[in-house]
Amino acid sequence: MDNARIHITECPRDAMQGINAFIPTHLKVEYLNALLNCGFDRLDFGSFVSPKAIPQLVDTAEVIGQLIQSETKLLAIIANEKGMEQALSFDRISFLGYPFSISEQFQLRNTNTSIQESKIRLKRMVTEVHSAKRELMLYLSMGFGNPYGDPWSVQVILDYTKELHEELGITHIALSDTVGAATPEVLKEVFEAVSINLPSIEIGVHLHTVPNNATKLIESAMSAGCQHFDSAMMGIGGCPMATDVLTGNLATETLIDFCVKQQINTGIDMNAISQAQEKAASIFNFYH
Repeated sequence: MDNARIHITECPRDAMQGINAFIPTHLKVEYLNALLNCGFDRLDFGSFVSPKAIPQLVDTAEVIGQLIQSETKLLAIIANEKGMEQALSFDRISFLGYPFSISEQFQLRNTNTSIQESKIRLKRMVTEVHSAKRELMLYLSMGFGNPYGDPWSVQVILDYTKELHEELGITHIALSDTVGAATPEVLKEVFEAVSINLPSIEIGVHLHTVPNNATKLIESAMSAGCQHFDSAMMGIGGCPMATDVLTGNLATETLIDFCVKQQINTGIDMNAISQAQEKAASIFNFYH
């Protein structure tokens, strides 16, 4: 990497959303506050979506009022205009994350809209989000392949990202490996194609992977110039449709360990990380 600095978005929301046993609100607050002390660039802390779809995060609005002040910017996931309005009502939320899939079947399953309908919805939301002086983070779901047989290629990815930026004004995109399909070779090819053609916008990666592939994917992404990574403590979370039960989020510990060994700056407070790891273990070893 030319610039030895990476930016990490910690994703406890992604870790918690698939857990069946409800994590008490006070424990979520304690954990999120521990993460806010660590120095992450962003914290994907909760979501404003249907409680029927994601019952674990029904208390997001209650949680946010109890979070400590931090330099870390807060990100919340939304799936429609109602969620956007809820998120925008909280001044502390800097980023609103929207999952946009290039797989028609997954878009229908995830947001109950077609790709075309999602574009129309997204255009309206981008205007409102930017008017409110916030940013919209677009997660390009199924960015490295899909299990449905829907069209996928590097050119398809490039066409979508260019359209989303040039026609809708999206300036933050996370290439998302929803089902753990990425190989180091494909990851590098996709990232280079998008970043070279869209040099003025932020391109990051949100990877789901089995643990023994994680370091290879990190190396591949960084060799392609990636400086923005999403991760989650202990690698908890990931896509519930993944057939391999070991497929989860990229583990924050693995990412940080790699950066320490390579002398890459993360801006992370290592003492605070140790405390957050203890809280993560106490929660996720009990609630699962």
